Amino acid sequence: MAGFLLRRFASYVALSLIATFLAFALAGATFHPLDELRQQNPPPSEAVLAAKAHELGLDQPIPQRFVSWLSGVLSGDFGTTVAGAPVSQELWTRAGVSVRLFLIGAVVGIVLGVLLGVLGAVRQYRFADHAITILSSALLATPVFVLGMLLKQGTLAINQSLGWNLLEFTGEVTPNFSGSFGAELLDRLRHLVLPTLTIALGLVALYSRYQRGAMLDVLGSDYLRTARAKGLTRRQAVLKHGLRTALIPMATPFAFGFGLLITGGVFTERLFNWYGMGDWLVVGISGQDINITATVTLFVGVCVLVSGWLSDLFHVVLDPRIRIR
Repeated sequence: MAGFLLRRFASYVALSLIATFLAFALAGATFHPLDELRQQNPPPSEAVLAAKAHELGLDQPIPQRFVSWLSGVLSGDFGTTVAGAPVSQELWTRAGVSVRLFLIGAVVGIVLGVLLGVLGAVRQYRFADHAITILSSALLATPVFVLGMLLKQGTLAINQSLGWNLLEFTGEVTPNFSGSFGAELLDRLRHLVLPTLTIALGLVALYSRYQRGAMLDVLGSDYLRTARAKGLTRRQAVLKHGLRTALIPMATPFAFGFGLLITGGVFTERLFNWYGMGDWLVVGISGQDINITATVTLFVGVCVLVSGWLSDLFHVVLDPRIRIR
C-alpha cells in the first residue's frame, strides 16, 4: 500500500509541475509587464526599460526563466512582482485567508451534502426527497455571486430589523477592532458566516445529488439485504454497511473540489472583500504579473496534490478491495 500511495503522490507532483509550467509559459508568452511603464508621461528611456526587463528576466527564454523561478521556489523565493515587492511576502497571508475560508466552507458543504443525500435516498419519492431535490436544483441554478448578494441583502434586512449588526459581510474583521481574545474571535466569526454559507450552499446542492445517487445504488444491493437478514435494522444496515460503500465514489469529488475552490471562489472573495488567492490571481492577471500567476497556479496544484493523495488514502481506508490488490 505504501508503494501504491507513493506512486500516486509522484504522479500528482508531476502533474502539478506540468500545470505550473503551462501557466508560466502562457503568461510569459502573452503578458507584457512593461506596458504600464511605457504609458508613463514622459515615457522612460530604452535603457531603463531594458534594465527593468533584465531585472524581471524578460530577456531570457521561457524555459530558462521557469527553471530559474522554480529553483528559487525550492529555497522559498517566489520572485518579485512587477512593482518589485517579494511575492512570498504576500503569498502566505493570501494563502491563509483562502484556506481558512474555503476549508471551513468545504467541510460544512461535504457534511451537509452527505447527510441530505443519504436522507433523500432513504426517503426516496417522499416529501423530504422532493424538498431536497427542489432546493438543490434551485441552488445549482443560482450563480455564486447572485447567491452571495441574496445573502447580503437578507442579512442587511435582519440587521436593520434588529437595530444592530448580527452578521457582517465586509472583510475578515472589523477595522481597528480591539478587545479580548473572545471578543475578537466572535467578531471574526460574524464576518465568516456569510462567505462560508455562500461556499457551502453550492457544495451542499452538488454533493447531495451525487450522494443520493450513490446511496440509491447501495440500498438495493445483495449485501445490504443479507445484513438485514442477519438481524440488523434498516437504519443499522444503512449506516454500518451502506453509507461506507456509498462514500467510496464520493472521495474523488470531495478531494479535488477543494483545490478548485481556491481559485473558483474569486467571486466569493471579491464579494465579501476577502483578499485570498482567487482575488490575487485576478490582481496578477490584470497587472500582467507572471510570478504572481505562476505562484497561484503552483499553490492550487499543491492543494490538488494533497487533496488527491488524501482521496487515494480515503479509498484505501474505505475499500478493502484496493488493499487486497
